[in-house]
Amino acid sequence: MAAAVAGEEVTNRQVILKRYVTGCPTVEDMEVVTGTLRLAVPPGSPAVLVKNLYLSCDPYMRTRMTRHAVPSFVPDYVPGKVLDNCGVSKVVLSGHPDFKPGDLLWGVTGWEEYTQLIPNPVFRHMINHREFPLSYYTGVLGVPGLTAYAGLFRVAKAKKGEYVFVSAAAGAVGQIVGQLAKLTGCYVVGSAGSDQKVNLLKTKFGFDDAFNYKKELDLNAALKRCFPRGIDVYFENVGGAMLDAVLHNMRHRGRVAVCGQVSQYNLERPDGVDLFRLVGKHIRMEGFRVAEYAGEYRRFEEEMARYLNEGKVVCVEDVAEGIEAAPAALVGLFAGRNVGKQVVVVARE
Repeated sequence: MAAAVAGEEVTNRQVILKRYVTGCPTVEDMEVVTGTLRLAVPPGSPAVLVKNLYLSCDPYMRTRMTRHAVPSFVPDYVPGKVLDNCGVSKVVLSGHPDFKPGDLLWGVTGWEEYTQLIPNPVFRHMINHREFPLSYYTGVLGVPGLTAYAGLFRVAKAKKGEYVFVSAAAGAVGQIVGQLAKLTGCYVVGSAGSDQKVNLLKTKFGFDDAFNYKKELDLNAALKRCFPRGIDVYFENVGGAMLDAVLHNMRHRGRVAVCGQVSQYNLERPDGVDLFRLVGKHIRMEGFRVAEYAGEYRRFEEEMARYLNEGKVVCVEDVAEGIEAAPAALVGLFAGRNVGKQVVVVARE
């Protein structure tokens, strides 16, 4: 990337939301527009101007594309405005004492080529491990990795010898959950939506077993086959019929860490689940937000970097080239087109 010149005017391609979404999102619900931007930060401001390099595509973004009468813990996107999510960026200009031009950061940024932001200490971090691809900070070393770590150990409190089930197991979070559970000494099974992904779970990520939920006529029977003694820990990513079947197969004092429910995001009326099983089996079911565990990030980062260096954890990425590819990459998540963590490359360093 050529050195930036303060005051220079550059083009800035952006992904905006065209309209609120009902049902499954399409690429037509978004638009890539081209504007211009002057490379500057306001005098005396702690703002930082960054060049975005890698953007993360995550299923939760769908929930922000609908207008909610009751505000959620993350704000709805606004039609005509730029989408945002986590990404990896390079500092171009800075009025902030902690950041200087050339620094590499990860955190929330715009779906655009350049973003001016005021760093948020919750999720705005320097990149410490340059030995790994920068894109890892959108996945295994970023929010998905911390989500897996916090959900498995802090929420579900998985222990050696327990039986762990992970849905959407080949995705950005699920693939890390399964590997961390195996490192802990658990028996781990995952579900995914294609034979290719099931093969990845067994051969690359080291799951003890896995199944293609699209080929199972009876999810309850599939889980009984994989867990004849029942499930201690369920890392919940999909909701609906899968959650219902899992609750049938939970052991007494089982724990469910609710990370997401991707099968429900495009439904106007979510599927019902019989939660009375929580009572009979004394199951604890707890939702969580990864931001609550942001204070553990540095410890997590060093532990995960060690696992990566030792080959104990691996990750698979699905890379889309160019910001123009971002809308299709996001929509593809809901058709299961991605294999592994979905990343959009805006620019390579």
